[in-house]
Amino acid sequence: MTERSLDELGPIDYLVVEFPKGAQNFTGEAATELVRLHDAGIIRVLDLVIIAKAEDGSVMAQELADLGELGELARIEVQLAETLAEEDITHFGAAMDPGSIAGVLVYENLWAAPFGSAVRHAGGQLIASGRIPVQALIAAVEADEALAAEGV
Repeated sequence: MTERSLDELGPIDYLVVEFPKGAQNFTGEAATELVRLHDAGIIRVLDLVIIAKAEDGSVMAQELADLGELGELARIEVQLAETLAEEDITHFGAAMDPGSIAGVLVYENLWAAPFGSAVRHAGGQLIASGRIPVQALIAAVEADEALAAEGV
């Protein structure tokens, strides 16, 4: 973590991306894009953990430092705050399918930090937040187009 004050922090998000058994194709492209977003100052990676769920349902987690050759991710690894607890890993692992691997990413939205700070200085506080999955947006647009085609 840097020497910034808590007032200067942007919103903190997390995401869990599961790679099902038989559909895993790790080319390094996602890692390269993550480093690009980090280097561009759009996000700051706070934690990144890899979770594997065995066929018997057991869950194993590895921090980046445990993975060996990190390539471009090595620069990010030394700055991680390691925010995830064992309970978080257990929770995420329960949602995974056996044989799958997941990446858990915790990140600060640096692009939103100045806006968030200005809102807090004005007395505002976040009371709700959410994310619309791309798949849901595509389904909504397709449903609207189908209705329009029917003349509704």
